[in-house]
Amino acid sequence: MKVAFLGTGLMGLPMAQRLLAADIQLVAYNRTPEKLAPLQAGGAEIATHPRQAIRAAECVILMLTNAPAIYNVLLSDTAWQTLKGRTIIQMGTITSTESREIRDAVVGGGGEYIEAPVLGSIPEAKAGKLIVMVGAEPEQYQRHLKLLQNFGTEPLLVGPVGTAAGLKLALNQLIASLTTSFALSLAFVQRQGVDVDVFMQILRDSSLYAPTFDKKLQRMLDGNFANPNFPTKHLLKDIELFISEAKSASLDLSSIKGVRQILQTAAKMSFADDDYSSLFAVIKEWGEAIGD
Repeated sequence: MKVAFLGTGLMGLPMAQRLLAADIQLVAYNRTPEKLAPLQAGGAEIATHPRQAIRAAECVILMLTNAPAIYNVLLSDTAWQTLKGRTIIQMGTITSTESREIRDAVVGGGGEYIEAPVLGSIPEAKAGKLIVMVGAEPEQYQRHLKLLQNFGTEPLLVGPVGTAAGLKLALNQLIASLTTSFALSLAFVQRQGVDVDVFMQILRDSSLYAPTFDKKLQRMLDGNFANPNFPTKHLLKDIELFISEAKSASLDLSSIKGVRQILQTAAKMSFADDDYSSLFAVIKEWGEAIGD
């Protein structure tokens, strides 16, 4: 089987490299051609237009920024006409509503569609240890399981299309909320004169602890948010998607709207392309500046 991989950014590149390492024939496309150089060096065929990649493959994996990018790359008039008989696996973060709408468009073009968003960042992508959540029919899941196992050892069938997309947004909401809460407590204990090592010792021994706290601790203490595994702007985008989708569920979104405001401020403070742990700088420095 030949696979087309569309979107080779921070996550897409190591994921595509996993396929090359498994000796899977790969044709790759990216809107920024320079990002394709490592794949070309690894033996991938390079497409200069999405339709060329789609025509050349039986299966098309999408790791694109958002739904508008998917519509532009996959569902333009010229690309849509090439979908017949092909399987589209959407692995980026979009809403359930968007995923179902894209499925309908793909099926309307004679193709097959499943969603398989992933949880994890660049280290997990390189190691093939991502958590893969699949929205598909059971038969589709079984048919594509071996391919998806290149990204994570135990891809999980969540339910039909839309359910995995929704689960991914729920988990990313947790990422943002947990990190914000940790950053606030860390800044607070520093203001109180509590030794950070003592704070972390108590936290690690409690049921409140989450491993992500230690992953972000040193960045926050050092104020070093460069070389991100997950940029602030991407988490902000996902939170916007979560809020948009959750409105229809009649949920109180007050808490996550506060987190969104902090992320928006981090982006405005020039941290958009830095690690999302930069929200600590907003809580500590921007809060101090405005006296709130």
